[in-house]
Amino acid sequence: MGKKILKIAGVVIGAILLVVIIYLLYVILSYDRIEDRLPLNPQGDAMEKGAEEGREYTIVTQNCGFGAYSPDFTFFMDGGTESWGKSKEEVVSNIDKAAKKLLSYEPDLVLLQEIDTDSTRSYHVDQREQMINLFPGFEHVFSQNFHSAFLMYPLTQPHGVCNSGILTFSKMDITSALRRSLEISTDLKKLVDLDRCYSVSRIPVDNGKELVLYNVHCSAYGGSDKIRNSQITQLTKDMAEEYEKGNYCVCGGDFNHDFTGDSGVLLGSGSMDQFGWAQPFPVNLLPDGIVQCLDYDDEELIATCRNCDVAYGPDCKVVIVDGFLVSENVKVTSLKNIDAEFAYSDHNPVVMKFILE
Repeated sequence: MGKKILKIAGVVIGAILLVVIIYLLYVILSYDRIEDRLPLNPQGDAMEKGAEEGREYTIVTQNCGFGAYSPDFTFFMDGGTESWGKSKEEVVSNIDKAAKKLLSYEPDLVLLQEIDTDSTRSYHVDQREQMINLFPGFEHVFSQNFHSAFLMYPLTQPHGVCNSGILTFSKMDITSALRRSLEISTDLKKLVDLDRCYSVSRIPVDNGKELVLYNVHCSAYGGSDKIRNSQITQLTKDMAEEYEKGNYCVCGGDFNHDFTGDSGVLLGSGSMDQFGWAQPFPVNLLPDGIVQCLDYDDEELIATCRNCDVAYGPDCKVVIVDGFLVSENVKVTSLKNIDAEFAYSDHNPVVMKFILE
């Protein structure tokens, strides 16, 4: 009888191991990266044919957190418990709130990150299409930066399949756009990171130059100092080359670095590197002609991101990770981190006004 029980137990354990091995092979073998320098297709009808020298423009950037991050949402990869939005209705509502907030600043340009197109975590809501419908009169460019196999973790609520990306809106005509792949981990950490990239959108200026617009979402999970530095170096070198040609460069997005270098401390949260991300932004890597935008209108610092190990409140760690880089021929006239109280995302928006000199 004992031998029979042991035999049955062995068969069960063997079957479980076989399933686990097959699943791991499925995840690993289904992994692939999107090609570098992939041409993107601008779509929609812009209100204006191009940009103008000397005119003031408004740009906003926002990581929309795939519509899941209501104030009480906690994320399993941050030390929280949840991996999906609370409900399909709440996901749709949070995306609507994000669009309404951004449109209230009457932007000419909009840079969005974590926009899902067909993901388990966001109930397969096509947030790209939802956003496009909420931004009439804008041309748009979408670049995919997440395309994962079905992830079984956490077991109580598997993260599932993810398809997501970064979305750029412009009231001015985009003549061409390109997807640039960024370096990411090559070991198994790559399975929990995104297919990191930035998009490059070109807008003609009336003086014969171009406004080159960059939308970026740098690595957080699975990153390393080498990878983080490589991503910033590639991005800013690209910008510097365009600046040397006489073009105007504006880059915005979620850099996943402590953007001021010490915002976590100044905001009372302490160093954010305890969470393994939001390392100080490597300002020493910026090439000549490319500058960080740090001259905020408000004297008091306003956080743009919360760590989602706990619900938003007094005990929540906050930091500035979102913002802008520009070339020196772009004059920044206003810069504000908006205190949206993390009402619909784990990020707050950043609004900047600028002039092409």
